Amino acid sequence: MHNLKAMTALGSTTPQIDQFEGVKIVEIPDIALASIAMRNGKKAGFSRACKAATGVAPPPPGHFETAGDYTVFSSGLDQWMVEAPIATHEDLAAQLASKFNANASVTEQNDGWVRFDIAGALSVPMLERLCAVNSRAMKSGDVTRMAIEHLGCFVMCRQAAKKFTVLGPRSSAASLHHALINAAKSAL
Repeated sequence: MHNLKAMTALGSTTPQIDQFEGVKIVEIPDIALASIAMRNGKKAGFSRACKAATGVAPPPPGHFETAGDYTVFSSGLDQWMVEAPIATHEDLAAQLASKFNANASVTEQNDGWVRFDIAGALSVPMLERLCAVNSRAMKSGDVTRMAIEHLGCFVMCRQAAKKFTVLGPRSSAASLHHALINAAKSAL
């Protein structure tokens, strides 16, 4: 019998936590992700299914909504990502697919992305050094897609000027983490 252990995106059995004066960066490995794409001509059915499945209507571009276990954010034209705790939603894509039926195409994204939460008084100056997002103007519930170190990432504002999430490709987790650490040190 194999003795397998889950590994975080940074290659450890425990999440990486980096603490600096004024900013904390935490790897968040315990999330499930799924992408949902509205099928052509299914807007009404898709909106109803999204509300029934997640508790929120599909948010417009640049925004995310949270209800209960689910966070839903726009990831492109007629596309959204759904985030939920992995402990209760390991099969999130299958759970959503059964509720969206023919209204959406659902794709599992577990282990395709790495999530880092950034919190603290220096979060905004850190993000200003990291990427071109106007983090100072972001409000809670805002999300934007942008390049960080040539990686396609999402930056989410969870609490204005204090708490953000950076979601990037898991295959480049170490590079993204390195960029976050350098930006944090630069902001000190």
